[in-house]
Amino acid sequence: MKPTVAPFPAARLRRTRVSPAIRGLVRENTLTTDDLIWPVFVRDGEGIEEPVASMPGVVRRSVDKIAEAAFEAQALGIPAICLFPYTDASLKTEDCAEAWNPDNLCNRAIRAIKAVAPDIAVMTDVALDPYNINGHDGYVVDGEILNDETVEALVKMTLAQAEAGADIIGPSDMMDGRIGAMRTALEAKGHRNVSILSYSAKYASGYYGPFRDAVGASGALQGDKKTYQMDPGNSDEAMRLIERDLQEGADMVMIKPGIAYLDICYRVKSTFGAPTFAYQVSGEYAMIQAAAQNGWIDGEKVMLESLMAFKRAGCDGILTYFAPETARILNG
Repeated sequence: MKPTVAPFPAARLRRTRVSPAIRGLVRENTLTTDDLIWPVFVRDGEGIEEPVASMPGVVRRSVDKIAEAAFEAQALGIPAICLFPYTDASLKTEDCAEAWNPDNLCNRAIRAIKAVAPDIAVMTDVALDPYNINGHDGYVVDGEILNDETVEALVKMTLAQAEAGADIIGPSDMMDGRIGAMRTALEAKGHRNVSILSYSAKYASGYYGPFRDAVGASGALQGDKKTYQMDPGNSDEAMRLIERDLQEGADMVMIKPGIAYLDICYRVKSTFGAPTFAYQVSGEYAMIQAAAQNGWIDGEKVMLESLMAFKRAGCDGILTYFAPETARILNG
């Protein structure tokens, strides 16, 4: 329905912008701590907080420090934390067996978080790249990333994380059929309440560089990921992927990266009405931080404005490295 606006001066649209109180009353979208998922990087060792050079303000934390960070996040009202492991190179193999080791970094971190911050939801990443000597999200044979064999490995990884206490499984691999396989396995093993937040529309993007530095994958990657991640020129394909994942048992879906793909976020939410998330990825974070540190932008203002863009596009929540800083501001 086309909105009706009276002619000037009966309608002075600036009336609703005249003061903070009035602007607050008519604001169409709001950002709250409930909208935030905080991605964090876990590494081996003890008492370690190691800066990531390409992501100012972000660190790799040892398991004990991850638990402290989760406790802080819970106190700030952040509802979920997402784990990404920085795996030692000696544990990266062609068979990726460390991915489903019950005592790998990620699974130890899950248990540590649950011990100190039981009310925060723990989300995990499901893909083989942190454990793959080739740096790919799936098994590589003669230069081809194998789909079905990779899905079998991802199911084992999923079950190990669920058994460690994960609340939300986040498949980021973009293999065909993995959501159905994971959902079937979770049901069969009694993990009926474990949610799947699928990276359903993950684009082969240039915005991931700092993340790959953070997880130690930059030097390992051979070739690119264009045979399984999406072409940035495609939009209708994203809709097919979202529909398929929802039909296979995904509870929530994600678009990645974020700001460059707000049109996809809007289409997905408008079409399916399912819980829709976006990942404000490492490159987006790093650009804002770099510009702010150089004094070119107001970092806090741009941070909040960028997050509001996701809400305006229809997202129910955002994975963002800005989560703690944003929560502190929102909490006053």
